[in-house]
Amino acid sequence: MTSWQNMAERMVREQIAARGIRSEGVLKAMMSVPRHLFLPPSLEESAWIDSPLPIGEDQTISQPYIVAKMTELLSPEEGEEILEIGTGSGYQSAVLAAMGARVTSLERIRTLAESSGKALAGLGCAVKVLWSDGTEGGRPEGPFHGVLVTAAAPELEEWWSEVLLPGGRLVVPLSVASGGQRMLLRVKIRGKNYDDTWHDYCRFVPLLKGRRGQETEE
Repeated sequence: MTSWQNMAERMVREQIAARGIRSEGVLKAMMSVPRHLFLPPSLEESAWIDSPLPIGEDQTISQPYIVAKMTELLSPEEGEEILEIGTGSGYQSAVLAAMGARVTSLERIRTLAESSGKALAGLGCAVKVLWSDGTEGGRPEGPFHGVLVTAAAPELEEWWSEVLLPGGRLVVPLSVASGGQRMLLRVKIRGKNYDDTWHDYCRFVPLLKGRRGQETEE
């Protein structure tokens, strides 16, 4: 094993499996993704600690446990179409791709869309990164087997559920009355019938609307 693979294995064993993540697919995927490549060079040595880290533009890469928990809730299977809202560094996208999912990921900050796209392409990940804020007007058509929101939403956007196939899953950190955030797992039964369950409390950067960056010059 290389040095980073040893570190990734230790991270999964001590920080993720030890905290109750049981999905073998998630554990294997997180051992296979070089998390340090999704961080600024100055922070590469901190890649394997169980903590969020800054990636620029006032954004962060989520702590490994949170990535694992949200991925386990989403339960992506090989070949499934997954929509991610908030690409950020691209690390969460890479974990989903490592599980065999085909990922479309939306990022509102152009510099992050470009840098994450390059990092993912360099690793051969099956991820399409789009410069979009994920609002109703710019949403992908779908349908999708899963939707994963990686920023704190003040409320559910109706279209997140609409683009799900029957049996599809939505995972989103929602603001709650206590003032914090909590993960919601929504499973689509059919039509507008859903099964909602609440999971871990968490802390994410806020979900914002509006693209940031310059339009490409023709």
